Amino acid sequence: MSDIGFQGRAATGEAGFGDFVALLKPRVMSLVVFTALTGLIVAPAPVHPFVGFVAVLFIALGGGASGALNMWYDADIDRVMRRTRSRPVPAGRISEGEALGFGLTLAGISCVMLALAANLFAGAFLAFTIFFYVVVYTIWLKRRTPQNIVIGGAAGAFPPMIGWAVATGGISLESVAMFMVIFLWTPPHFWSLALFMRDDYSNAGVPMLTVTHGRRHTRGQILAYTLILAPVAIGTAFTAIGGPVYLAVSVLLNALFIRGAWRLWRRDEAVAEGEKYAAEKRFFYFSLLYLAGHFAALLAEKALHLIGFGGL
Repeated sequence: MSDIGFQGRAATGEAGFGDFVALLKPRVMSLVVFTALTGLIVAPAPVHPFVGFVAVLFIALGGGASGALNMWYDADIDRVMRRTRSRPVPAGRISEGEALGFGLTLAGISCVMLALAANLFAGAFLAFTIFFYVVVYTIWLKRRTPQNIVIGGAAGAFPPMIGWAVATGGISLESVAMFMVIFLWTPPHFWSLALFMRDDYSNAGVPMLTVTHGRRHTRGQILAYTLILAPVAIGTAFTAIGGPVYLAVSVLLNALFIRGAWRLWRRDEAVAEGEKYAAEKRFFYFSLLYLAGHFAALLAEKALHLIGFGGL
């Protein structure tokens, strides 16, 4: 990172409001908000709606801070990758120093305000999550090991635990179950992306599994993680936050996810390339539906419990 410093390069264009929003990685933030909100709602302790709204807002800002700090540090490789070169920092609309300052400011505000609005444990948990994503994943793991997304994926799995902590002030089996679903889902999700974006990672020098071990090995790892994920996701139905609706949804989604992973594993690379990795792209987009479906089912179970139904 010789070309990246605290001051960064001068921006070549004036940044607009939308550029600062883009720094927050809004698509990633939407996942953070949804899973954190789910963790908060399904927790056994009631939370005042205003406190819940404020808590989710600051969790979202914490997720956005992580995105901004990630874009600051990764500006050099973002300039190389087709998928990221139009981001505000590599495109020159926001300087690296501005991204760093923006991210640190949001991180400080979000953690302190969450601690004040909810409880100290939730604020500290958010601070740890930001640290894990920026330091452990972005700075340490991402450029050093093909296991980057496996270990670093924990950062994206923490939000429902933070939401749960807002309501309860602690951790439980149920919050760990939600964490494990996202944690085990992350490798198949990102490796399927890497299957059709391999050249981007190779050109940027990022040791994604497709670069270090090849696409065939990656397909096998996608299948392996999918098979490990299925019983964990389905097993969540038998915890206090689960129930028959979640069980039915999870069984269906996992059957489809395993089928998709099996088909990817059996793919011939020449065929996949000739089809421009259409099946890989479908699996990637279905993985988003897979995760959203599980957390929506948890919310449905909570609604059923509130009106006197649900439970296994």
